[in-house]
Amino acid sequence: MKLKLSYLILSLALLTSCRQIHENNILTSTEEKEGWQLLFNGKDINNWHIYNQGNQPSKWIVKDGAILCDPTVKTGIFGDLVTNETYENFDLKFEWKVAKGGNSGVFIDVQEDPKYDATFVTGLEMQLLDNANSEPRHQVDSTHWAGSLYSVKVIGTNSKPNPFNEWNASRIIQDKGKVSFWLNGKLTFEDSTNTQAWIDMVANTNMKNYPDFGTFQKGKIALQNHTDEVSFRNIKIKVL
Repeated sequence: MKLKLSYLILSLALLTSCRQIHENNILTSTEEKEGWQLLFNGKDINNWHIYNQGNQPSKWIVKDGAILCDPTVKTGIFGDLVTNETYENFDLKFEWKVAKGGNSGVFIDVQEDPKYDATFVTGLEMQLLDNANSEPRHQVDSTHWAGSLYSVKVIGTNSKPNPFNEWNASRIIQDKGKVSFWLNGKLTFEDSTNTQAWIDMVANTNMKNYPDFGTFQKGKIALQNHTDEVSFRNIKIKVL
């Protein structure tokens, strides 16, 4: 009897473990202990709203356990989706996929203020792109590739997104001004945004046209509506 009970307990533990491994938009017991939080529960986008426009019907919907930006939706407004909360030092993980030739991005340190008409005016963008089928202007500029700090810097050899319509795993870490981007386990960008070297580097890029770009180390997280189909799931964050 004791042997059967032990076997039953072990089986239940294995089933729970497998469920946590394969089910999306949940936290494992280990993640909960480590302080991770879900930014998307697979059912609604209550933790998010449209940048500078609040909670309005938009092109962002929840479908099949993912946040989907569907530009073909006839109702709702265009706009980037931003978190309700602000974050400073954090570890952010998420999965994403785009349609063929798709283009999107995830921003950090976004300042939501009417004086800024777009998220990219202040926030750092991790580019999400179907490299192989993107527009020629993106293919010839490595700072436009998936995993790059868009239009600024990239470790080009590590920009290897999965084919379109397949899920990618990304990670963004920000700690005391040091920012790193990861794509499918490979480091694609790293730099400190609170140094003179950073200011000088940005001054030599297209982002120099936006004086407040990259000058903040705290802000909101945003998902970009780039008029291309993009999906997100397993969005989780740990405050450092």
